[in-house]
Amino acid sequence: MAVVAQLARTFAPVVDLIYPPRCPACGEGIAHQAGLCLDCWSSLEVPAHGAPSGHAVPVYAATFYNETSRKLVLAYKHGGRIALARLLAQLMAARLPEPVAGASLPLLVPVPLHRWRLWSRGFNQAALLARELARLGKGEADVAALVRRRRTPHLGGLGRDARDRVLTGAIRVNRSSAARLAGRDIVLVDDVLTSGATSRACIAALEQAGAASITIACFARVEEGHHLGPAPKT
Repeated sequence: MAVVAQLARTFAPVVDLIYPPRCPACGEGIAHQAGLCLDCWSSLEVPAHGAPSGHAVPVYAATFYNETSRKLVLAYKHGGRIALARLLAQLMAARLPEPVAGASLPLLVPVPLHRWRLWSRGFNQAALLARELARLGKGEADVAALVRRRRTPHLGGLGRDARDRVLTGAIRVNRSSAARLAGRDIVLVDDVLTSGATSRACIAALEQAGAASITIACFARVEEGHHLGPAPKT
């Protein structure tokens, strides 16, 4: 890893010359490849504490879903800017509590994509975030722990009960991970937390598998007063 880091530092000026660093949210020129411009940094809104109403488990969100975080999510998930996973995970990691000394690290479990959506997109954005959080020492990633058994429609416009009905039975625990989940503290990882219907379906599956505790970690959290247009599809 030290050799890789040294090579990255050595070739950084060449990379910057060929691909001038730009803010991934607004396109403004910046000093380094990783990061945001000052205006975009200052426009991110960090939740003060706690989970939004309607969530029974703790939620740790890096930001509220506003115009800047929306641009970052769209660039990452739909613009193919997968290198943003490191930046988004770093912001998420800053909100997560430090693992308890001497205790087992929590399992980092991403919200799953249906195989058709995974094939069309080429990656699961939540799985990349889980892997980056693991590299940052926030737990052990198990990116195959949950499986989305069927493709579900976009949930926009549906009420809570209708959303939950759509997702009933859609997400289950992967048999190969079931034994590993039992008795473990789980961090459910996603990029954006909207209505919480998908996370509730994931939580139900994890609880059935015997998880000791469950928390949610996300980059952006949709909250009334901060929601600027439709959240991106899963």
